[in-house]
Amino acid sequence: MLLRTALTIGWMAALVVPPVVAQQAKARATANVDLDARFKEAQTSAPLADNLYKVGRKVAAVCAHCHGEGGTSIKPSIPNLAGQNPAYLLEQMRQFADGRRRNEFMEGMIRAMNSDEKIGMVLFYAAQPVAHQTTASPALTAKGQAYFEKTCVRCHGAAGRGNEQIARIAGQQPDYLRMTLHRYREDTGARAGSIMTPNTRQMSDADIEAVVAYVSSMP
Repeated sequence: MLLRTALTIGWMAALVVPPVVAQQAKARATANVDLDARFKEAQTSAPLADNLYKVGRKVAAVCAHCHGEGGTSIKPSIPNLAGQNPAYLLEQMRQFADGRRRNEFMEGMIRAMNSDEKIGMVLFYAAQPVAHQTTASPALTAKGQAYFEKTCVRCHGAAGRGNEQIARIAGQQPDYLRMTLHRYREDTGARAGSIMTPNTRQMSDADIEAVVAYVSSMP
């Protein structure tokens, strides 16, 4: 009986261990890949970009549980990824992976991904359409536009789409924008020490609400 049990356990382990070992080997094989070099390679090679996009689409199916189908979040406190600048998004993934940006769940997810999965995912999300919010208060939105054009436009651009180093914020989830602006202003948590802190320090709660109303409604 003991022999039979041992053989059964050994047989089950043989089925379970190889995929795990293969996954670990795959992660090790891509651990030292230069993400920036691979990303630039994808930008200059259409066939590679297409292949990585397909890989990213599969990865995004898992991310959809929080970030929504096509990167439009299903939870107001979780950011949209649709239309995000790919280089910026790749850098945020790097920061989650090395602990500069903290979120236990995200850190684990990203560390489990290989380089091509990371690059493929940012390529996929960058190509997805953004579903912006409909403004509930035109007056509040107008106030937010005035503040944005005075203070935010120099970094995020007139259309709120940022660049390789700065996030696209146009069409972002209102709750996420609000939470992030408060963290910047208070210089706390994962947002501590950001260049955004001096730019938000003088914002009142009313200013934040106005900017959120305007930015979330931007196409």
